[in-house]
Amino acid sequence: MANIMVVDDAAFMRIMMKDILEKGNHTVVAEAENGKQALLEYAKTKPDLVTLDITMPELDGLNTLLALKKLDPNAKVVMVSAMGQQNIVIQAIKAGAKDFVVKPFQPERVLEAVNKALSS
Repeated sequence: MANIMVVDDAAFMRIMMKDILEKGNHTVVAEAENGKQALLEYAKTKPDLVTLDITMPELDGLNTLLALKKLDPNAKVVMVSAMGQQNIVIQAIKAGAKDFVVKPFQPERVLEAVNKALSS
């Protein structure tokens, strides 16, 4: 069981992700709707893992990932992307993301990515 922060600009996506994670026996300790908010919440809550959307206003997922890694080099992040964002996903993995999940979510795939990232 891990403490997780969910970052997505779409409220319904945060709700879906939170539901999947809680059914997988994890606790969602924080949510954020953009990268700037995510950095503030991360500093406050120090979650075990972050699920991070790529396309967001103010600060996108890739730049948020880079900032999180500066803040905490050991931060564990699973990127969340829509179809057709493979090039950004590759950049994110190179920047330190542990895995990625493609929208629309398959609950089993979300939990597989999260559990794999937590155990690494």
